[in-house]
Amino acid sequence: MDYFKKVEEYREEMVNSIIKIVNIPSVYRDDEELPFGKEIDRALKETLKLCEGLGFRTYYNKYYGFAEVGEGDELIGILGHLDVVPAGDLNSWKYPPFDAKVVDGKIYGRGTQDDKGPTISAIYAVKSLLDSGVKFNKRVRFIFGLDEENLWRDIKEYLKNEEVPSYGFTPDSTFPLINAEKGLLQFILRSRKGSSVNLKVGEAFNAVPDKATYNGEKIEELEKELKKLGYDYTKHNGITVLGRAAHASKPEKGINAISRLCIALNNIGINSRAVKFIAEVIGETYNGENIFSGCEDEVSGKLTVNVGKIDLNSEEEKICIDARIPVTFDKDEFVKRVIDVAKKYELEYEEYDYLKAIYVPEEHKLIKTLRRVFEEETGLDSKPLSSGGATYARAMDNFVAFGAVFPGKPKTEHQANEYVVIDDLIKAAKIYAKAVYELIHN
Repeated sequence: MDYFKKVEEYREEMVNSIIKIVNIPSVYRDDEELPFGKEIDRALKETLKLCEGLGFRTYYNKYYGFAEVGEGDELIGILGHLDVVPAGDLNSWKYPPFDAKVVDGKIYGRGTQDDKGPTISAIYAVKSLLDSGVKFNKRVRFIFGLDEENLWRDIKEYLKNEEVPSYGFTPDSTFPLINAEKGLLQFILRSRKGSSVNLKVGEAFNAVPDKATYNGEKIEELEKELKKLGYDYTKHNGITVLGRAAHASKPEKGINAISRLCIALNNIGINSRAVKFIAEVIGETYNGENIFSGCEDEVSGKLTVNVGKIDLNSEEEKICIDARIPVTFDKDEFVKRVIDVAKKYELEYEEYDYLKAIYVPEEHKLIKTLRRVFEEETGLDSKPLSSGGATYARAMDNFVAFGAVFPGKPKTEHQANEYVVIDDLIKAAKIYAKAVYELIHN
């Protein structure tokens, strides 16, 4: 197909465009003038500038932006986000996270996989259709979000002010496609009675922390307990318990350093409501069995629970928890059970954010089209998947997550040394080009 050749021709330009946007450290920051900070705003403006140069009509709003091509009454949406999670410990990176490098056919840098690389590959996919003379009898709009890794205030503003696409996808997960996403509840358990422990660990609700440093009393006892438990740690300016980073949608792929530290601290008699709750209720399990036993369904699997951050000081104790609730379960029932368990530890429940579950039936024409395209281009099984991930697909009706990580390939988002394979991005761009072609002609 002509547009496949165009995708290949854009390889070098696509890589350079990804590097340019990845090099902008678009991590959320408080700002008096801009809702998400200057760097996120800069990433949006540079992406819109890229789209303008490729022939798209663009629109800027400090909460979001979009780029559009085509004509007609019907609007198809492609949702991507330009904000990224913090880089974490820079010593864990082989290459600087915001100075992207191409090494062995891969682009390394924060946002290469989540979600700048896939979003830009989809942009070039549509550009390849334009260059091939494909007639767009429907409009295709790229919607660029800026707060996906936090509270989705961007997409809420978009929905207040702008036209909502009839259907579409987000290139922010895995192939073949995700048509069911669990409910995402982020909440805080808090004690305002203060703590005898001074401990602050973790950066985000939705990341499994890979390190937890303690520098308080009973250091020697803690070290003995960690050895007894078989937990990895280092000793320098206190004790740092070592885990393994992962996304909170799949916490079983990581090792939660906060949980391990709290288990050890509780075992040696450190007096803390938060430490005791994490040790006794959360532990090293990831399915919240001590909160809601047997919470799972056939559509989306098991409940997952992740302790992403804790902050213990003389004024309060605070635990930040991310829970992914199966699509057929009631969020209010889960919250009731959390409150009941937390009361036993004198902890109060406070909701931070909630995104409802989604499920798009396999009979929907979007699902049928994307499945057919994926099968034709890969020869692989296209049966839709469920996920604990929270993508923009759940922001609008009739949206799914569609790529860009291929089956069997590593997911590196939210981890040190995040990378994307260039050949995979080119392959994904061809799939996106064909998918958009089919969607605008059916």
